[in-house]
Amino acid sequence: MDERRVVTERRGHVLLMGLDRPEKRNAADLAMLEQLALAYGELDRDPDLRAGVVHAAGEHFTAGLDLGDIAPRIGPEGLDIVPEGGIDPWGMSGRRVTKPVVLAVQGTCLTLGVELALASDVVVAAESARFGQLEVGRGILPFGGATTRFPRVAGWQNAMRWMLTGELFDAAEALRLGLVQEVVPHGRQLARAVELAERIAAQAPLAVQAVLANARLAVRDGETAAEERLQAELVRLAGTEDMRIGLEAFRTRGEPRFVGR
Repeated sequence: MDERRVVTERRGHVLLMGLDRPEKRNAADLAMLEQLALAYGELDRDPDLRAGVVHAAGEHFTAGLDLGDIAPRIGPEGLDIVPEGGIDPWGMSGRRVTKPVVLAVQGTCLTLGVELALASDVVVAAESARFGQLEVGRGILPFGGATTRFPRVAGWQNAMRWMLTGELFDAAEALRLGLVQEVVPHGRQLARAVELAERIAAQAPLAVQAVLANARLAVRDGETAAEERLQAELVRLAGTEDMRIGLEAFRTRGEPRFVGR
């Protein structure tokens, strides 16, 4: 049986997913990739969970792939990291997780860690964070979404500057690029990520998921495709119990307690 590489914890409506191989700077072997995919599957399936937080034990988020473990597993079809019941955290195969994910990053964050940031919805970085897309120095290319998402987030020249050189950049540059949304003192990143996830989880979950889905549709199929869905989605949400709860809270100036129906 594989050692535990990802530790999960429920905090109310939030699922914490912790990379737990600090002695290897959280380098990702196949066991870690599969366990993270299973955690994403749990987040997606459970109606009581409304947001996820990915974080890492120790001083570093991840040193990237454990190539000694991973390289021999790359077959003619590439690398399969999603077991039954899992969802690809990088969104490169199968359907994507339907609920928001917040990332908390500290120390070293290399290769697939950068790509996990690009695949997440909000990223909080410690001032200690250092990022790098190093694949060209290993004779491979980024295969977790950086070649498409990094240019879209940061602009073509900004993305190529870092992907083609394989050099490291700091948290301030990651913030400038749009890769991260907040930079906080080292040690504060997880608490802040949980705060944001809990704030998201306090909103109407069906509405949150609809926003996420429509924005992704715009990225994937274009703005027109997303715009064409807006009225139908508005009508669907208008018939939910959560909208009635939201309207009542607006009327009474109370705090809404959404139920996800």
